[in-house]
This record gives sequence, structure tokens and C-alpha cells, in this order.
Amino acid sequence: MEIEIATIGGYEEVGRQMTAVRAGDDVVIFDMGLNLSQVLIHDNVETERMHSLDLIDMGAIPDDRIMSDLEGDVQAIVPTHGHLDHIGAISKLAHRYDAPIVATPFTIELVKQQIEGEQKFGVENDLVKMEAGETMSIGDSGKVDLEFVNVTHSIIDAINPVLHTPEGAVVYGLDKRMDHTPVIGDPIDMERFREIGREGNGVLCYIEDCTNANKKGRTPSENVAREHLRDVLYSMEDYDGGIVATTFSSHISRVTSLVEFAKDIGRQPVLLGRSMEKYSGTAERLDFVDFPDDLGMFGHRKSVDRTFKRIMNEGKENFLPVVTGHQGEPRAMLTRMARGETPYELDNGDKVVFSARVIPEPTNEGQRYQAEKLLGMQGARVYDDIHVSGHLNQEGHYEMLDALQPQHVIPAHQDLSGFSSYVNLCESEGYQMGRDLHVTRNGNLIQLVE
Repeated sequence: MEIEIATIGGYEEVGRQMTAVRAGDDVVIFDMGLNLSQVLIHDNVETERMHSLDLIDMGAIPDDRIMSDLEGDVQAIVPTHGHLDHIGAISKLAHRYDAPIVATPFTIELVKQQIEGEQKFGVENDLVKMEAGETMSIGDSGKVDLEFVNVTHSIIDAINPVLHTPEGAVVYGLDKRMDHTPVIGDPIDMERFREIGREGNGVLCYIEDCTNANKKGRTPSENVAREHLRDVLYSMEDYDGGIVATTFSSHISRVTSLVEFAKDIGRQPVLLGRSMEKYSGTAERLDFVDFPDDLGMFGHRKSVDRTFKRIMNEGKENFLPVVTGHQGEPRAMLTRMARGETPYELDNGDKVVFSARVIPEPTNEGQRYQAEKLLGMQGARVYDDIHVSGHLNQEGHYEMLDALQPQHVIPAHQDLSGFSSYVNLCESEGYQMGRDLHVTRNGNLIQLVE
């Protein structure tokens, strides 16, 4: 059976992930993501109103025209998790393919919300829920199966999909860390990865996110960030001024810890901002979390400002607002607070807790720098980088290669300079560029089996 891989997006940048795998006549697409930085540099861009071709020209979504060179029928579109760099282009591209969107329950719900907000295209693909640990048949040959393997990441309900073919398995390894003690959900299923490496013809190809391949050691568990956050907030228990926290809205484990620790230090947590309400509200509706009954979530600007007025009237010392804006996004809640555009007044000595890292990309770094400067001008004191990454460090990469023993490796989720550390790591394990280690670009085809 012929096996061919189309590297469509995410092979020249971190963002707009999209990869297609052809096994015989059957094609499966993994991810359809957005490159958010390409959107942010254009002021007031509303992607939901834009045509896909304009977004492709902007470099904001994958250029999927290479799909016309794949001789097969798309049988499934499979987003690995709910981050926008993996699902943000589904509402713009999925309608081109007569195939269901298959994902875990939390991811499917986020995809549904993306589609409902789309104002240019009618996306009518079936939405199929599949849990980690389950398998479904692909196409009519009876020879190709899709399996979801549970992984841990900075968003709940993430998986690595595995396409089982007669020639061996294709493992799509974006995005994960090896968390054996996660705050929410099950640990990464390393036992299943090791089994896949030993089954049948083994692993034909491993496509890997190499974001942290330049970092030594292993990525800490989310429990490490949780304990760091606990230590920071408990140290503020006797402070009688304002405390504000921000984190990734999609990081439900981190939001859960913030809510819990706010209660512990005698403050009422409240979640503010559209994406904060969206992700946490969705997680609660699907029973992934059980927030306190009195937890407020407000996304609409007027509702947020009413909440800020209430906080100022009843006393900042009684509340802990958890707000959007960890990257300094211009229209996010924290940036508006820093500019003095909300009823919440920051005073000298107030604490602002960034339970997130700056995404290492010039647009984000510039916006975050500006936000912190504005906060400092109002007298706020910043607590920075209370966070652990959602991606594998070097030891995690070594462990995955050892577990899977793949015949071929394709680095992804970076630009060419970002691939270098992972290439060195793979070469130390016996792989060779141009033979079984394939560094590629967006829009290329790689023929593994003819």
C-alpha cells in the first residue's frame, strides 16, 4: 500500500498546523490551524468575516492546494486538541472536504463553536466524537484504522492520533508533554505508545512537535506549576489590595488551580473575558471540572465592566479576577486594565500574576512588553512565568523515539532554525537527514512507501 505524507502547514512556523496522510486511496487530515501572530499584526481583523483565500495570502491559515496532488479521498479531518493553531482554520477549510471531523468531546465542542461563529462559509461536515483509547475504521478497504492515544498537554482532552496501515503505523505526535501526575484527566499513555512500537510492522513514521527540543531534561508536570502558583498566592494572603491573575484561557487545569487558591486565601474568584468564559464554561458543561456554584464567568464587555464596578464597590481585597491578556493582546482584559480603560483601578503595590510564559514570537513579545510597562506605570508589581510548558523537552523526545522506534521521522511545529536541535537529537539516535529523517517545508509531499 502506498503511503504519502503532505506537510501542509506548521513546517515553517509555530501555528497553522495541517498534515495529510494518504494510505492507498484513503486520506486523513490531521489539524487545520490558525497562525494567530499573522492575524495580530493586522489591526481589527475579523477572521470569521474573511474569505479563506485572503487568509491563505496573509499566511494565517494553511494553503491546502497541495491536497489536489494527493490521489485519494479524504475520509476524516482529525484535530488533536482545541488550541486555535490546530482548529482555527476548520471553519475556513473543512467545507472543501466531504469528510467528518473526528475529535475528542471537548475538542469537538470547541470546533462546533468555531463553526457557529463563521460568517463566510457554511460548514456542514459531520462532527464525530471519539474518546482516547478508541479506534475507528477508515475507508472501505478494511486495512486502515484510526486510533486515539491519550496525551497530556496544556489543554484538556488532547490526543495523539495514530493511523494504522499494513505498512506500519503513522503517529502524529503534536502537541504533548509527559505528565504522569496531571491536575485533570489521565496521565499520558506511554504503555500504549510502547505497544504500538512493537505491534505488526511497527511505526512507519513519527511526525513530532519539536518546540522544546533545545531544552535539556524533562518537562515538569502541571502539578509543579500548581504548587508554584499555590506558593505565590498563599504569600499574598495578608495583602489588602488588588490581586489580578492571568493565564491561557484554554488551560483549564491552571484556571481550576487559580479558582481553588483564590478561595483558600479568602478571595472570590471571577473569570473575565470572552475566551475565559468560552473555555471554562465549555469544560464545566461537559463535566470536566466542577467549579464552585458562586463562580462568576463573564465574557461580554458590559458584563465585565459591571463586574469591575462591583469589585471596586465591595473592595478589591475581596476578589481575585482571572482575566484574559497573558500575552499582552491589545483588546484583552488585562491590557485594557493596564491602559486604564476599565472601572478596575490598579493602585501602587497591587499584584499581577502571569501564570503563563511569553510565546517566543516577536508580535507576542512586543505586546507583552508593552502591557507589563503599562502595568508598572500604574504601580502594579508583576509576578512572572508561573508556568510549565505543554511540550516535550529533550528527555521526552528521547523517550518517545525509544518507545516507538519509528522507521522515519518528520519534525514539525517549528521553522527551519527551530528544527536544528531536534535534528541533532535524532542524528544522535542513528537517524540520517535525507534517508529516514525528513526536514521539510509547507506544501511538500513525502513518499514513504511506493
